[in-house]
Amino acid sequence: MLGTVFRTGSPVWIDLGSPDTDAAGVFYGAVFGWRIVSAGPHAGGYGFFQKDGKTVAALGPLTEEGARSAWTTYFRSDDAKATARRVVEGGGSVRVEPMSVGEGQLAQFTDPQGAQFAVLQSAMGVQKASEDDTLVWVELHVADPEAAIRFYQGLFGWRSQEMQAPGMTYRVLSIADGDQQQGSFGGVARLQGEQEETRWVPYFAVADADAVVTAVQDNGGTVLMPAADVPDVGRIAWLADRGGAVFAVLKPNPLQT
Repeated sequence: MLGTVFRTGSPVWIDLGSPDTDAAGVFYGAVFGWRIVSAGPHAGGYGFFQKDGKTVAALGPLTEEGARSAWTTYFRSDDAKATARRVVEGGGSVRVEPMSVGEGQLAQFTDPQGAQFAVLQSAMGVQKASEDDTLVWVELHVADPEAAIRFYQGLFGWRSQEMQAPGMTYRVLSIADGDQQQGSFGGVARLQGEQEETRWVPYFAVADADAVVTAVQDNGGTVLMPAADVPDVGRIAWLADRGGAVFAVLKPNPLQT
């Protein structure tokens, strides 16, 4: 599972682009108990979601023409400009060129199959992970998992391992160095049906997945997949907030924590 000691290729940051940041703040406050802290008067409306005084995610207004509300996962890069070159060489595209942020750089991309993601070259990162109401896993849904893994291996050197899940083969992703199981942070799944979109989906750990489903419904969100038990993993639900941004929650199996 995720931690807060970040190495190359680790998920390091996550933010939500929303058409209504005030409404999003209220929604996630009700669902996860998060509060919003502004990044400052010159941050263009960008702010931080915090839990117990620690930053767990971020929130900002949509800035790209035609953009829809969505969560973006940022991976740690040692060199954002070099990563941007490799993205293009691998058939992806650059949506936001490497730009300075604090003492580092960020850049945003679209992979060859259409999934959006970003990189952060910085000492900054989320301050809590793999605890209740924080990021615990990220999952890529694509038509061609093998091609996706080759693309991201070219960027970050990720390792993958196949495992059998109900009705599908699931690929568990790990960073390039260290123990493969301890370095796992996410997975790749094949798209299920014509209606599912290519994307990275964040999973947030929760103490009670069913209670979160109820909170989402009570606060104007949508249940895409009701809470269900996944053997050896935990209880999972797929959800969307008021603006349509998709996310998932997981009450992990005790053996997975």
